[in-house]
Amino acid sequence: MHYTYLFLTLLALNVGLRWWLNQRQIQSVIAHRQQVPPAFQGHISLQSHQRAADYNLAHLRLSVWEAFYDALLLLLWTVGGGLQSLSSGLALVIHDNHLHGTLLIVSVFLITGLLALPWQLYRTFVIEAHFGFNRTTPRIFIADILKAALLLLLFGTPVAYAVLWLISQGGVLWWLWVWLLLSILSLIISFAYPRFIAPLFNRFTPLQDQALKQAIQTLLAKTDINSESVYIMDGSRRSHHGNAYFSGLGKSKRIVLFDTLLDRLQREEIIAILAHELGHYHYRHVLKGTLLSSVGLFFALAALAWYSAQPELQAALGITQPNPALILLSYMMVLPVLTFILTPLGSLWSRRHEFQADAYAASQTGQAALISALLKLYDDNAATLTPDALYATFYYSHPPATERIAHLQGHSHEQTA
Repeated sequence: MHYTYLFLTLLALNVGLRWWLNQRQIQSVIAHRQQVPPAFQGHISLQSHQRAADYNLAHLRLSVWEAFYDALLLLLWTVGGGLQSLSSGLALVIHDNHLHGTLLIVSVFLITGLLALPWQLYRTFVIEAHFGFNRTTPRIFIADILKAALLLLLFGTPVAYAVLWLISQGGVLWWLWVWLLLSILSLIISFAYPRFIAPLFNRFTPLQDQALKQAIQTLLAKTDINSESVYIMDGSRRSHHGNAYFSGLGKSKRIVLFDTLLDRLQREEIIAILAHELGHYHYRHVLKGTLLSSVGLFFALAALAWYSAQPELQAALGITQPNPALILLSYMMVLPVLTFILTPLGSLWSRRHEFQADAYAASQTGQAALISALLKLYDDNAATLTPDALYATFYYSHPPATERIAHLQGHSHEQTA
């Protein structure tokens, strides 16, 4: 019973910390709503700044309620006996252990996705629509959900079955075999995602603007990335937000520019954003992230092996008739509560990569175009310019706007000196 109290205490602390961080961010945004920060005056109007503040406040206030909702669901799944009840119900009709466990895992994932739908709907069709960002139609929204569910069934089901088989047949080191399997699958997905998975949700087309294409080819000539690795994505089908990203490994590597980005930025600004994405390739950030995830998975599975031999701890989480699937699911649900405190480390790692990519872009195209592009993106995407420092430390994968612009300007001074 004392393990149950310990879990409840940790969960309460987790929710409390999330709530406290959100309140700090809310207060910071409200406190600076009436004035554009000096670094952005002349670039972003007060009206745009206030719109961005209201947009971020809407998301922050919703996330407060979502955090409590998620905590309640976690309690119902674990201490409340939801996982155990679902497992027992499936066992009445499915007697093969591996099949039972596989369907249990897939069912929990599908149910969890359905329970998250109200929040997705509210974000998309209320908040995003209210602030003029949403372009997703109900048809596209439903199609995306069905495609994601189908991918889960087609690929998640055999993976779950393979993991459960390894757990039962892999001996004492089963967790090591599972780690090898999942690490290999992660690499396969890194190669396959840009070419086969992403196109299921968006259209990727070659660039048609010949002048821009020539400018891109001039930039790419400085690297070993082929020009056909740059694609335009129809992000405007779902949102007004503009973005760019780098994904894939080896020959599948791909730089993606949203069509909304092209509509807003000038040619030199697009080249600067592209140079930033090339910076991620130059420093092999995708590969480093994949390797880091594999290392984290190694230790997480080692901890799972220990947890699987702790029936008292499992009972504290509502698992009274343990089986591999129940143990795995309960562990996956509780692990984020235990590792949330490590979130700032991941955020710091990501922000460091963004600084490196910015410096690389500045060295290739100059910092002025990148700064100009970022200012437009901050404005268009309604990014808050006045985040709370502690909140940003925890959550921000990209440097705060003021810090990022100052860092680029500092790079300019270094070059001049």
